[in-house]
Amino acid sequence: MILALPALLLLALLAFTVKEQGSREPLVIGEPGGEMTAEETGAPLVIDLGTDGTGGGDSSGEDAAGEAAGDSSTRLLFAGDVLLSDHVLNAYDRAGGIHGVVDEAIRQTVGQADIFMANQEFPFSERGTAAEDKQFTFRLPLSRVPMMNELGLDLVTLANNHALDFGTDALLDTCAALDGAGILRVGAGANLDEARAPVFIEKNGIRFGFIGVSRVIPEGGWAAGASRPGMFTTYDNNLPQVLEEIETARGLCDYLIVYVHWGIERNTSPEEYQRILGQKYIDAGADMVIGSHPHVLQGIEYYNGCPIVYSLGNFVFGSSIPKTMLLEAEFAAGETAQEPGQAAGKTLSPRLRLIPCTSSAGYTTAVTDPAAVQAFYREMEGLSFGLTVEENGCVIP
Repeated sequence: MILALPALLLLALLAFTVKEQGSREPLVIGEPGGEMTAEETGAPLVIDLGTDGTGGGDSSGEDAAGEAAGDSSTRLLFAGDVLLSDHVLNAYDRAGGIHGVVDEAIRQTVGQADIFMANQEFPFSERGTAAEDKQFTFRLPLSRVPMMNELGLDLVTLANNHALDFGTDALLDTCAALDGAGILRVGAGANLDEARAPVFIEKNGIRFGFIGVSRVIPEGGWAAGASRPGMFTTYDNNLPQVLEEIETARGLCDYLIVYVHWGIERNTSPEEYQRILGQKYIDAGADMVIGSHPHVLQGIEYYNGCPIVYSLGNFVFGSSIPKTMLLEAEFAAGETAQEPGQAAGKTLSPRLRLIPCTSSAGYTTAVTDPAAVQAFYREMEGLSFGLTVEENGCVIP
C-alpha cells in the first residue's frame, strides 16, 4: 500500500510530483509558491512510488511481508463498495479503531499491497440537502475522513450513484477532504476534465493507470459538464468519449484499470450491457475492468487475455449481504513493459487471487475455514465464465 501519513502531517511534508505529457517541467502539488495543480493545468497526475512503496497512506506498522523478504513483486488490491454506515461507525467506535471494522487478516493483506483501491459510496461533508426522490442518501462528516486512511485506501473512485447525494457542494467537499488526506480519486470532480482525468501511479518500473466511470446515476444532471461538478458517466451518448479517454490513458501507462459502477443491485449475473461495455473498454486499451454497484459478487470473465471482474460486492458497508472478497493482482518481480509509459502492447499478465471475506454488523473478516474457502472458490467458478479457481485462490483463465 502507499504509506499513509495523518492528514495534517501529509499536508505539511508531502509534495506530489506531477508530470505533463510533452516537454513541460514537472509540476509540484502542495508546495508554497502558487504552483498550479494537475487539475488546473490538465496535466496527468503521476505518483512515483519507486521501489520502496513510500508515498502517501498509513502503514499501521504492517509493512509488506514480501518486501521484508526481498520480494519486489508488485501487488494491486481491489475492494468493492465502501460505505461508513451506522453499523460500521458503531463497530469502529466500540472497538476504538479500525480493528473493529476489518480483522487482522484483512489488515495484513492491505499492508502487503502496493496500491489499494475501492469504490467510495458516499460524500464527506456537512453541507448540502438530500437528493429528492431517492430511497437512500448517504453523507459522512469530515471528522470521519481518517477512517479511510486507517482502512489503508490509496485510491477511490467517486463515479457512482451516491457521491452527489447531497449536491455539488458536498461532492466538492469530498474531493477536497480526500486530497487533504492524501487519498487519490478518480471518476468525479469539479468539472468534466477533472472527473475523467486518470491517475497514474508508478511502482517497481511499472506505470499503472486508473479511470473511474459510472453507468448508474439517478438523473442526467449528475453527469459532469464543462463547468458543472459531477461524474464521468459511461452511457451510450458519451461512450465514444470514454473510449477515447481509455485509449489516451493507455498510451501514457503500462497497465490500465477501469473501475466502473454498473449492473443491477443484488443480481449475481452481469447484464448483457456489462459484458459488451467491458469488452469495449478492453478493445480501447484497458487491461483490467473492475465493477461495483450490485452489492453482491458477480463473476469474472477474460476477454482477449484481460480480466473483467463484474462486481466485488460490499467490502465495508454494514448491510445484510455477507459475502464479499478482495481481489489481488500480483505482477512478478522484474516484470515491466518494454518501454514504460509507452503502452508496449498488453505484455503484463498479473496473477489474480481471490481473497474470500464475510461481513456482518459493520465488521468484515477474512474467511479462514478451509471448507468454506473452497466452497467460495467453487461458487465464484459457477458465477464466472470459463475459468477455474485453484485451491490457493489463484484464477486460471
